[in-house]
Amino acid sequence: MPRLGAGRPRTRLSHVIGDKGYSPKAIRTWLRQRNIAHTIPERADQIANRLRRGRSGGRPPSFDNQLYKRRNVVERCFNRLKQWRGIATRYEKTAACYQAAVTLASLLMWV
Repeated sequence: MPRLGAGRPRTRLSHVIGDKGYSPKAIRTWLRQRNIAHTIPERADQIANRLRRGRSGGRPPSFDNQLYKRRNVVERCFNRLKQWRGIATRYEKTAACYQAAVTLASLLMWV
């Protein structure tokens, strides 16, 4: 993450948007301990379990529907990048060459 002023760049995210695969309590607890805000929908079985437990199940985690919709843009970008065979199978051996291929594909998609 780029830093706005002088000094070391930030290495901790301020917010995470994830799909239902990142919904377990352990992941949410890990994010909370590190003061990282998150927008992750609850899985149907977790909702049912929480409701079954009643008051001891706790309250539902906060979820911002409008913010979660922005995740779709990133997913579509990954999908478009994976259509490039060299990127999907990672033909390049070095990280610099792979990053160059992703940059080139991104530029061609943008133009």
